[in-house]
Amino acid sequence: MKITVVGAGAWGSTLAELARGNGHQVEIWSRRSSTSLEDVIENAEIIVSAISMKGVRSVMAQLQTCAIAPNTILVTATKGLDPDSGSNVDLPLLPSQVWRTGFPAQLISSGKLQKNSLTEALRIAILSGPNLSKEIEQGLPAASVIASDHPETAERVQAAFSSSRFRVYTNSDAIGVELGGALKNVIAIAVGACDGLELGDNAKAALITRGLAEMIRIGTYWGAKAETLYGLSGLGDLLATCNSPLSRNYQVGYGLAQGKTLCQVLEALEGTAEGINTTAVLIKLAQQQGISMPISQQVHRLLQGEITPQAAVGELMQRDSKPEV
Repeated sequence: MKITVVGAGAWGSTLAELARGNGHQVEIWSRRSSTSLEDVIENAEIIVSAISMKGVRSVMAQLQTCAIAPNTILVTATKGLDPDSGSNVDLPLLPSQVWRTGFPAQLISSGKLQKNSLTEALRIAILSGPNLSKEIEQGLPAASVIASDHPETAERVQAAFSSSRFRVYTNSDAIGVELGGALKNVIAIAVGACDGLELGDNAKAALITRGLAEMIRIGTYWGAKAETLYGLSGLGDLLATCNSPLSRNYQVGYGLAQGKTLCQVLEALEGTAEGINTTAVLIKLAQQQGISMPISQQVHRLLQGEITPQAAVGELMQRDSKPEV
């Protein structure tokens, strides 16, 4: 089939190579491309969005002007939360939900599809998991999850990307799969700071475990299934991101613990650390709903320059005693 990957960064390029390896016709588009977005998506059966959260709305606006074939699948591989959802929604929008806000109007106004055909016109799936792109580029084995409200949609994407070195599972809990990829980035910043301070493996294990508890606490409030967050897109992604210097979010925490400013860390970073924006959006929600997120709160204060990494550790260690569960 024809697959178009929107986003020529490390992850987009890796996904393109995985699809090419399975014999598909693949095109990549970015803002720097000489070809138009409309040209590269023509006749595409799968469009993969591998762009940062801040770029989703602008690319969506461009796609709204394009002719999209019926039954096209849009796969979002973005891990973040929308900071521009506004106060008119109860929860911040996930990337897939942002995409859903844009396409009904485009499809209706095009005159090519009737309103009752919308669900058949564009299926949305979420790809997430412990997928460090540099390792996959080297041919090392990895696993991921594709989630969709429509089982056949998830199965089509699974078949398109599965190979002997990239194992893809399906999951019907789209919210849980998408949230896992976003929330773990916040904890990865905390763990990066922990390693930067050389606090040891005991502290790191405790931080990851209690971080997972926070992910499940707010994830289930959001409507995710706890078992999904214990899976590849939750715990799996958390472990990979918190144990590898290849993770940009880990690098942010590590750099701050080394005494660098956030600006200095970001200047040296290749790509976007989605956890920075996600932390701000997440803490706003947690405060509004009274959800306890102590690790995420300290990460937020650290990113805002309100506290040092050492002081953040002290705050966490001196919290009131409580049962584990």
